[in-house]
Amino acid sequence: MDRPEYTNKFHPLTGSGDMSVRDAVAAMKERSYGCIVIVDDDNRVQGIVTERDIMYKLVAHNGDPDTVKLADIMTRELRMAKETDFVLDWLRMMSNERFRRLPVVDSEGRIQALFTQGDFVSYTWPDLFDQARGLAKATFIGKFHYFLIGGGILIYVLAMIVVLSAV
Repeated sequence: MDRPEYTNKFHPLTGSGDMSVRDAVAAMKERSYGCIVIVDDDNRVQGIVTERDIMYKLVAHNGDPDTVKLADIMTRELRMAKETDFVLDWLRMMSNERFRRLPVVDSEGRIQALFTQGDFVSYTWPDLFDQARGLAKATFIGKFHYFLIGGGILIYVLAMIVVLSAV
């Protein structure tokens, strides 16, 4: 919640476990979301259904999207962040544990936001770019004498080509 982007984050798409997959897909399509967070009546996170869950758990088994419920295909064991957690800690965990979506909950487990790896990249790339620029600058300055020597040799070679071609 310490990031300025957190307050501008859209509320995630939520639904109940008894919602049909067809209705969930229609809602996901309408908002261009890649998942739906399953919540109980008190808005506490129960699970998540992603596009991949729909493909692997429904389509691959010829399931009927009108009769299969989200509770039947949702991922129940999921990692959730607290609003007070540090962004970079979760980015590292998402990368290491290979998951792409992270529900953010309050102290009662109620959904507050949903972060994706894309969100984390967009939040951290300016910092990474600055670090890369600093590293490149330090590398150039540390090797500056090589550039001077190389430049001197290049000028000498060009001068010799001009002199020899004039002869």
